[in-house]
Amino acid sequence: MIHGTATDLSEVPTGAQHAPPSVEASAHATAHALPQPSAILELFKPITWFPPMWAFACGAVASGVGWADHLWTIVIGILLAGPMVCATSQAVNDWFDRHVDAINEPNRPIPSGRIPGRWGLWIAIAWTICSLAVASLLGTWVFVAAILGLALAWAYSAPPLRFKQNGWIGNAACGFSYEGLAWFTGTAVLVSAFPDWRSITLAVLYSIGAHGIMTLNDYKAIDGDEQLGVNSLPVLLGPERAAQVACAVMIAPQLVVVAFLLAVGAPWHAAAIAALVIIQLTMMRRFLARPVERALWYSASGVPVFVAGMMVAAFAVRPLVAAAGGS
Repeated sequence: MIHGTATDLSEVPTGAQHAPPSVEASAHATAHALPQPSAILELFKPITWFPPMWAFACGAVASGVGWADHLWTIVIGILLAGPMVCATSQAVNDWFDRHVDAINEPNRPIPSGRIPGRWGLWIAIAWTICSLAVASLLGTWVFVAAILGLALAWAYSAPPLRFKQNGWIGNAACGFSYEGLAWFTGTAVLVSAFPDWRSITLAVLYSIGAHGIMTLNDYKAIDGDEQLGVNSLPVLLGPERAAQVACAVMIAPQLVVVAFLLAVGAPWHAAAIAALVIIQLTMMRRFLARPVERALWYSASGVPVFVAGMMVAAFAVRPLVAAAGGS
C-alpha cells in the first residue's frame, strides 16, 4: 500500500502529552537493550505486505512478457514490494505514530517497549537503505519507483509533511504507493522500460480505488486520531459519511475499468469485473449499516473481491500489451 522525531513531550503533536507513560518508556530504555527478532517482525507488519505484492504480480501479468526466463527477477521484485518497501513504510509509520499507538494499540512493539530507545527509527532507516540497494539491481525504472515509494513512506508519517494528518492526502499517497507504484514496478521489471499505457491506466485506476481501502483502515484508530488531531476521513467526515465516500471511491474506478476493457476489446474480462462489482455492492450495504463495527469485516471480505478484479484486468490487457511489444 508510508510515514523528525519527538522525544520530548514539548515536541509531540497537540494532545499527545496525555499519552500513557509507556510511550516515553521505550525512549528512555537502556541504551544497550536490543529488540527481539519477533518484535522487529511485528514492527514490519507482514499482514500488510500482501496488497503491494499482489499489485506487483498484477503488473507482471500486464507486462505481456513471459515469466519462464524471469522467475528470479519476479521473486526478487515481489520481495522488494512486500518485505522490503512495504515493511519499511510500516516501521517508519510505527516510529512516528508511537504516541498514537500508545492510545490505540499500546501493545505494539514501540509503545510497549519491546523495541526500546530509538531502535524503531534506526530499523526504519536501515531497511530504507536495504530496499534501495535491492531496487538498484532491478533496473532504472524500478529504482526510480522505489525511491518515490520510499519518499512517500517517510512523507506520509514524518514531519513536516506528515501526509497522514489529512485523510484525503494521506490515503491518496498510500493508495498510489501500495497499488500504483507496485503495479508499475511489476511491469517495468520485466519490460526493462517505461510500461505500456494500458498497464499504466489500470495502475492509476486501481490506485484511486485503493484510497477507499485505506479509509477502512482508519476506523480502528478513530479515538486516538481524534485525541491527537489526525484528520482521517472518519474523523473529518464522521464514520457514516466516510464509509459512503470510501465505498464510492472503491466502486467508481472499477466501473471505469469495465468501460476501459470494453473499449480495448476485452468484453469477457469486463463482464467478470462487473460481476465482482455487484458482489462488492451487496457487501457494502451491510458495511454501511454499521461502518464502525464492520470496517474490519469489510476489509477482510470485501477487499479481496476488489483485488481479484485487479488480476482479471491484468490478464485482460496482457495479450494486447504483448502484441504491441510490451512497451
